[in-house]
Amino acid sequence: MLQTSKLKTDKGDVAIVVNEDGASPYVVVCEHAGLEIPSALGDLGMSEKGLRSHVAWDPGAAEVAELVAYGLGGTLVKQRYSRLVYDCNRPPTSADAMREVSEDTQIPGNCNLSLEEMQWRIKNIYEDFHACVSQQLDRRDEPILVTIHSFTPVYMGVQRRVDVGILHDEDSRLADAVLSVADFGEGIRVERNEPYGPEDGVTHTLKLHSEHRQILNVMIEIKSNLIADETSQARYAHQLIVAIKSAVNVIKVDRQRQAKGE
Repeated sequence: MLQTSKLKTDKGDVAIVVNEDGASPYVVVCEHAGLEIPSALGDLGMSEKGLRSHVAWDPGAAEVAELVAYGLGGTLVKQRYSRLVYDCNRPPTSADAMREVSEDTQIPGNCNLSLEEMQWRIKNIYEDFHACVSQQLDRRDEPILVTIHSFTPVYMGVQRRVDVGILHDEDSRLADAVLSVADFGEGIRVERNEPYGPEDGVTHTLKLHSEHRQILNVMIEIKSNLIADETSQARYAHQLIVAIKSAVNVIKVDRQRQAKGE
């Protein structure tokens, strides 16, 4: 059995902060950015191909998230370690936080984990990551939270029809506004709460950081083959920047009208 005393986040801090001096309200988060695994966990019993597949991270998401953070004048917090170690968009109570199987891929290193092993991952991956997100949000007066993900075009043998998902939990203010203004080009199918939704447990980061702060928040999902190179990443990042800025302006105008009793 692996001794947790030997576990270290020895590839670097779990949370990588980009453009920390960004002064705008925006905090961009990418929970599935990284591929690193603490040395003590080895390869989790998986092949190199499996460790670099979509079950381990969200391809292209970190690059888009960084461009969006800079374009919005905000700060990016991205996860260094593979979501196979801990999925930071899941609470410790979720079976999906440390999956034994992802899609049809077995993850041997996550099977039969002891309570001590799970608690180490929770403390040193999940809690440290979200503490950093909280720190970035708390240093802003009226923060706006944007999380960015990518999804595989084919899941369990089924082709996904949606191209871009705009996701939200109970607070749909920013998602509603983004959906009303977003333009990703001809032929790009944009849907609300697709290919996942709150019922799938994917809005954890939004809820964790937004509910008690009552701040604007939205989660973006982009089909990974659409952001597979620098050119496409730059294009989608630009479209997201324009959409998010426009959406926030729509909300501000609505607030002003309501304040005037219009």
